Amino acid sequence: MSVIRLKGQADRRLRAGHQWIYSNEVDTSATPLKQFTPGDQVVVETAQGKPLGIATINPNTLICGRLVSRSKDTFLNKSTLVHRIKIALSLRELTYPAPYYRLVFGDSDGLSGLVVDRFADILVVQISTAGMERVKNEIVEALQDVLKPSAILMKNDGKMRQIEGLETYVEEAFGTVPELVFLQENGVLFQAPVWDGQKTGWFYDHRENRKTMQGYCDGKRVLDVFSYIGGWGVQAASAGATDVTFIDASESALSHVDENLKLNQYEGGSNLMHGDAFEAMQSLIEDKERFDVVVMDPPAFIARRKDIKAGEGAYHRANQLAMRLVAKGGILVSGSCSMHLETGRLHDIIRSNSRQLERFSQLIYRGTQAPDHPVHPAIEETEYLKAMFYRIHNNMGL
Repeated sequence: MSVIRLKGQADRRLRAGHQWIYSNEVDTSATPLKQFTPGDQVVVETAQGKPLGIATINPNTLICGRLVSRSKDTFLNKSTLVHRIKIALSLRELTYPAPYYRLVFGDSDGLSGLVVDRFADILVVQISTAGMERVKNEIVEALQDVLKPSAILMKNDGKMRQIEGLETYVEEAFGTVPELVFLQENGVLFQAPVWDGQKTGWFYDHRENRKTMQGYCDGKRVLDVFSYIGGWGVQAASAGATDVTFIDASESALSHVDENLKLNQYEGGSNLMHGDAFEAMQSLIEDKERFDVVVMDPPAFIARRKDIKAGEGAYHRANQLAMRLVAKGGILVSGSCSMHLETGRLHDIIRSNSRQLERFSQLIYRGTQAPDHPVHPAIEETEYLKAMFYRIHNNMGL
């Protein structure tokens, strides 16, 4: 096989367990990256010529290599895919009795660039790297061998594909995939728009945090900001909330909220607010509305490191508006899916808002991503999700 040779000391991070190779770590005088085609598999060597394993290569990206194995005899092929998907499946079946979960979570399951969400016998696949795109057919075959699904949807329209130089597309790889698929989470039923919804159509990562949230909702008024199709709010309704208000910029998403409420035979009150979340919250404040539970789970305001300052400002403003809507003694759930926003910084933002608004806040629960989104201990990028629950009081003179 072809070889890439690393610069001196560039192997330290890989030896510590990481799986990525940056282009500035490659000795391009010895092994020029331009000789490779995106998706090629190569042997990775130390500066001294000692093999470290096999990696897929994309010479046109900052992360130019992704380790497939630490053996020079194990390649990314159908056999490797079947083996690792079986291992991933065993974790999910150990954790969740029903077949609704993230089946494959990229690097954390040894399959960098591959995400698979399971909706019973329907699978939704996202490929984000050239290496995985090269073995797309093998991925479909491996999933068929391991799970015997009725249908597989390729939802390959993510931003990472543009960085990798890949075309975007959404297509059936096998069988017939309906526009909406059923799922169950924490005993609540949903229909998710897998063809034209966000990501794979659903976000399994907050499932444990939503379960915790349900314990605070019986007999309460709940506000779900950036609701999408109602992952938080519909579960609050099913947990006994008297009325739930949903805010989202997508009319289509809100129409799915309404259908998911009906699916669970919710008989309480509901208010679907279409529009900018910041403007909608300001309107509720002016109307002197207050809620016992406010969920603030926005999209990633910090996509890249250079966005940190502006993104933290957006989190500050969003949480300040949300805090103003929390009734005395109520609960604020503050979520973030921005990997670049540290948990401590989110806590600082809530603390700062508490002082500015003269509120007394108490952190009562700190949540992270569900077990079907396992964290690779050597790859900090795989730990991204945060959910902080605060009890909010009016200023008690403290």
